[in-house]
Amino acid sequence: MTSVVDRYSVRLGFMPEAQAIDDPDHPGLRRAGPRAAAPYGDDRVEFHLCPARDLLDGVPDDLDLWQAGFDSVDLAPFTALQQACADVLAAGRIDEDRAAVIRSELDGAVLTTAHGQDLRVVHLAEEGFIMRTAGPNGMSLVGPRSVGMNGHGGATSIHIDQDVHGTPLAQLMGGRAPSLFVHDSPDGRCDDASLLLVNLWIPLQQVVQPLVLADGRSLDRRRHQLRYGLPTGSFLERDDEQAINDIWTLLHDEGQRWYLRSEMDHRSAWIFNTLSVPHGAGTLPGEDVAEACFRALDAVSTAAGGPDAHDLTAALDAAADLRVPEGSPPALSAAVEEMLELLARARRDPAVITDGPSGEWSARADRARARVVRTSLELRLVVTPAD
Repeated sequence: MTSVVDRYSVRLGFMPEAQAIDDPDHPGLRRAGPRAAAPYGDDRVEFHLCPARDLLDGVPDDLDLWQAGFDSVDLAPFTALQQACADVLAAGRIDEDRAAVIRSELDGAVLTTAHGQDLRVVHLAEEGFIMRTAGPNGMSLVGPRSVGMNGHGGATSIHIDQDVHGTPLAQLMGGRAPSLFVHDSPDGRCDDASLLLVNLWIPLQQVVQPLVLADGRSLDRRRHQLRYGLPTGSFLERDDEQAINDIWTLLHDEGQRWYLRSEMDHRSAWIFNTLSVPHGAGTLPGEDVAEACFRALDAVSTAAGGPDAHDLTAALDAAADLRVPEGSPPALSAAVEEMLELLARARRDPAVITDGPSGEWSARADRARARVVRTSLELRLVVTPAD
C-alpha cells in the first residue's frame, strides 16, 4: 500500500567530521583534509538519514530564491526546449545540437518562479552544461570517466558548487564576485546585489535519486561548511591556474532543513544559488527494492537469451520475495509495482520472455527499468530580477 506523506527520511552523504581540519589560509574556519573524498567519489562518505520535506504540491511562501536560496521555475512555455529535452531523454545522451537549442531558448529568457517572480537570464556560462544519470539506490550507470557533456553520475555527498572568494571566480572577476553576487558564506554575505549566480537543474525524469536542497538559513556556515579544492581535469578544460575549483563540502547537523520533489520532469526545474545552497542526490525510501527489481529484470532478460534454462529459473526465483515498499513516494511505488508485475508474469509464464528483444514483455521491461533511472541536465546562469 502506498503511503502519501509530505516528508521522507532520505539518505544523504556528508563529509565525516574526522576529515575536517583548521584552514591555515582562513583563521577560524575549516576545510576538508587531504584525504577527504570529492562530492562525486564513492568512498570516505558518511551517510545520514535526514527528514526532507516533499514539495510535490508546491513551494511554501518562505522558501524562495532570496530567502532559502532556491526555488522552482516553469519551463513548460519553452516549446523548443521541451522538445529538445524529450529528444535527449529518448536518446539517453545529449549532443551539441540539442544543447544549442536549450541554450538558445534560455539566452535572455525570463523565467517565472513558483512564487511568481520573473528572473531574466543575463549570462549563460560556457562550461558546466552536463547530463547526469543515476540509478536507484545510488546504483552507478556510468563509466569511470565522463566524456564531454555525457557520462556524469549523481553527487554522492552534499556540497556547494562554488566558493565566491575562490577559483575560478577570483580570476574571472578580479576579486569582485563577493560584491556583485548575492551570497551567504562563512566569510560573509551580500544581500543587496542585483545579480545571482545560479544552477538550473532540469530533470528529464526523476522518481529516484532526487535533488535534495538545504534551506540556507538552517546552516551554521562557519561550523558546517568545509572548503574543498575539486580537481576539474576529468570534466572541464581549464588552464593550470583554474584547474582546482574551490567549492564547499558539508558536515551533517540535525538542525539542517532539507527539501526535495519526489517526482519531476522537464516541465519544471530547480534554480538555486550556486554560491550558497548545499545540495546533492538523495536516496528515497524504497529505492533498495527498486534497485533489486532493476537488477532482477536485467538478469531475467540476460538469462532468457542464454542456453541454460536453470539460469532463467534462478533469476526469477531470486525476485519472488520482493514487495512494493511501504512509505515510498507514490511515483516510486508505482514504478516498483510495474517491475514486480512483469517479474510475476514471467514466473507464471516464462514463454513471454522468450520472444527476444522485440517481444512485448521485453519492451515493457526495458521501459520499466528506464523509469527508475534519474536523468537530468544542469547549466549555470547569471540572473537578475526582470523589470
